[in-house]
Amino acid sequence: MLKIGDIELKNQVVLAPMAGVCNSAFRLTVKEFGAGLVCAEMVSDKGIVLKNEKTMNMLYIDQREKPLSLQIFGGERKTLVEAAQFVDKNSNADIIDINMGCPVPKITKCDAGAKWLLDPNKIYEMVSAVVEAVDKPVTVKMRMGWDEDHIFAVKNAQAVERAGGQAVALHGRTRVQMYEGKANWDIIREVKQNLNIPLIGNGDVETPQDAKRMLEETGCDGVMIGRAALGNPWMIYRTVQFLETGKLMGEPSVREKMDVCILHLDRLIALKNEYVAVREMRKHAAWYLKGVKGNAKVRMAINDCNTRDELVGLLNGLVAEVEEMESQVIVG
Repeated sequence: MLKIGDIELKNQVVLAPMAGVCNSAFRLTVKEFGAGLVCAEMVSDKGIVLKNEKTMNMLYIDQREKPLSLQIFGGERKTLVEAAQFVDKNSNADIIDINMGCPVPKITKCDAGAKWLLDPNKIYEMVSAVVEAVDKPVTVKMRMGWDEDHIFAVKNAQAVERAGGQAVALHGRTRVQMYEGKANWDIIREVKQNLNIPLIGNGDVETPQDAKRMLEETGCDGVMIGRAALGNPWMIYRTVQFLETGKLMGEPSVREKMDVCILHLDRLIALKNEYVAVREMRKHAAWYLKGVKGNAKVRMAINDCNTRDELVGLLNGLVAEVEEMESQVIVG
């Protein structure tokens, strides 16, 4: 079983920390579908140090989400350590993760995120400083390199291990690739062969079969699922079941999908407020609707929703239409 420091996970399936997505409402929903570990979206070290209200709200963790990894990012040793210490003493997170993979220019320009990939020495210096300052296990989420000419994945992961990091999550793409092209699983295997701490593989895990294949082909200790879980927490459940039993569970019905979408919406409303939550939920609802017959008009209409009742009405209306069509097919 996958163990990070003294935190033992019940399975090998990990929800990736996705910016703008992985708040408590989403994480709890995914957790209930069986994820062994859920990761919070990245939080600015300076935002924590300055006690920015929005940043402080991002540190909220529902006890039911645990075990949980809370991710911080920054480019300066002093503020990164201070932020880590605050999370260590003032949050109920189980693990502190350091972002070393975000490819967005506004992050890398601050010498944070994927910018670290160019310097294994900085990785060692920063991670060791955080490890020495906190009691919780420290992990790192990183990409395989900055670009094709600067792939230091093995050295970078070994720097994390030497610094006292308890695990590495490796995305098999470079910073330049962003989220395009194919993830390189060969580099995940190479890193695993040169690392003694747990390695969690990430990239192109779109089906339960992909997860099993990644584990078998790379030897990694866990699989991290990101975009495939958007609007589809069943991906987590189906993957856990497939890895544990070899059985591939069926896809959810339209009614099941919309019921969970509405549950997610209500949790988001409780977390933020109706005005903010409904607007944020528009993208999530579109993800939940993916693959549902006749969803085009509803997906368009969702963008004009301003209240819970409007959004729920659209979703339930679509369910009624789909169920009516299905009953006609059965009768016919």
